[in-house]
Amino acid sequence: MSANQTKHQAKFVWYDLMTSDLKAAESFYKNVVGWNMQDSGMGDPSYTILSAGPTAVGGLMPIPDEARAMGAPPCWSGYIAVSDVDAYAARVTAAGGSIRRPPEDIPGVGRFAVAADPHGAAFILFKGNSDAEPAPVAAGTPGHIGWHELHAGNGASAFTFYADLFGWTKDEAIDMGPMGVYQTFASGGPAIGGMMTKTDDMPTPCWLYYVNVDGIDAAVARIGQNGGKVIMGPHQVPGGSWIVQGFDPQGAMFALVSQRR
Repeated sequence: MSANQTKHQAKFVWYDLMTSDLKAAESFYKNVVGWNMQDSGMGDPSYTILSAGPTAVGGLMPIPDEARAMGAPPCWSGYIAVSDVDAYAARVTAAGGSIRRPPEDIPGVGRFAVAADPHGAAFILFKGNSDAEPAPVAAGTPGHIGWHELHAGNGASAFTFYADLFGWTKDEAIDMGPMGVYQTFASGGPAIGGMMTKTDDMPTPCWLYYVNVDGIDAAVARIGQNGGKVIMGPHQVPGGSWIVQGFDPQGAMFALVSQRR
């Protein structure tokens, strides 16, 4: 691993939602998660910045026309910081993954490419115009992403793909019986997520992002009150946190995590 790669260590730095109804999605996540919403001023297509307190954490956007034409559903995406988007895009394809949107610039922001691992789980490669590191945030801070979970086509081979690409390392392996091994992973610090072979009820391999909330039961009530649907949980996971998975009213899958019930 080069010094440059070590410095960047391929961390998740941004998240956004492509949705079929921007205003409805803004209302849902503002009410359920507590995010502040502000138009980015980028014009057409519109892009709404999501903030937890003073810190911007992600964005909401309409599904682009070309993606909609290909049948892309509403979904969340995670941006992984790399030192060179074009070089990493080449490494993705060399390792058996694919590039769904070639590298291009976001004026005034940085460069990105939409990638997928060999089983089709999508993620975004990103290099910002600034090398400034995001300010550290205390674990569990509401409104920030607290966990990154890959429901993989094959957990073991997926881990190899991401470890070789990003330098991620194994943390704890949790035996989940018939569901197989849940492998947690780190990116130069404490564990930031986990990978497992997807269950049969997960239609396709995908990344799922868990947003920190202050109390899971109250959050579950807000999901129902705002037209969302809980599909799993709430239940407690190793380490003591409580989680829930669900769909927003437009059908995008999301998850929440809290240190308390």
